[in-house]
Amino acid sequence: MSEPVPVCPESSAAVPPVPAPESAWRVHLVLILVQIAFGGFHVVAKAVLTGMSPLALAAIRVGIGTPILMALAWRRDHYVPGRRDLPILALLGGLGVFANQVLFVTGLKLTTATNASILMTSIPVFTIGVAALMGVDRITANRLIGIALSIAGALVLVNPLRFSADHLGALGNTMILGNCLCYAIFLVLQRPVLTRIPWRTVIAASFFFGTLGVLPAAAPALRALDPSKVGLSGWLGVAYIILFPTVFAYAANTWAVRRSSPALVSAYTTLQPLVASALAAAFLGESFGWEEGVGFALIAAGLWQVSKRAR
Repeated sequence: MSEPVPVCPESSAAVPPVPAPESAWRVHLVLILVQIAFGGFHVVAKAVLTGMSPLALAAIRVGIGTPILMALAWRRDHYVPGRRDLPILALLGGLGVFANQVLFVTGLKLTTATNASILMTSIPVFTIGVAALMGVDRITANRLIGIALSIAGALVLVNPLRFSADHLGALGNTMILGNCLCYAIFLVLQRPVLTRIPWRTVIAASFFFGTLGVLPAAAPALRALDPSKVGLSGWLGVAYIILFPTVFAYAANTWAVRRSSPALVSAYTTLQPLVASALAAAFLGESFGWEEGVGFALIAAGLWQVSKRAR
């Protein structure tokens, strides 16, 4: 590929690292919508995986999502990354797409949705640790307090006492934890890249490189896939996974990282158990009790603390 040839206003010299102050509310709104999409993914994916293997789902997810993201990026950015940026974009794809997708869907198949929800609370911890080590972000008292409050709220919702660690589940739990670490590094590494490359191009290129790893690894699973066993509801679930927790959520998260900080974006992942509880109350008739109220209050307080530094 040639050196960067930006032909639209959002070139490498024009990509602002920080948004205008008046748009801060948009960042929070977008991050809430992202967690609603990701929260639904836990439930939908568990149902879809009864009719297809985890690797087949990951391959279909990125195989369709990547062309969509690339088309959107080219339409708006008309930006070709230069040779010097290809290694970091390939690393982002390896961490945020290949490892993240494969480890999560495989781990979810082996463990429980409850275990996955509990382990996902490690993302903010990994993120602030990696960001501090790399010098991308500073650890402040407000940030630590906010992360602690958000995680405490998420744990109130999922009840860590329900965590199970049987032999097969232990492997799944390890994969989910590995997925969390990869995603945290992915968020942190994006931040400096987004100061010189348009955000749509960053996420599209990340998916392109990640797909190069996912598709070969999933080739046997795709050959063994029987579409008739998935059923109409299963394919509708796949469509949801492609459009919302993939195309929308990944692109929106990258947009938010550019306009805030990896710590704030990762802190919002603690909303996923709350989203799951709300969905269960809305569609399954489950009650919304005091645990959900306490969890919501703690998460809201934590996000407020973290966002004070992000602003």
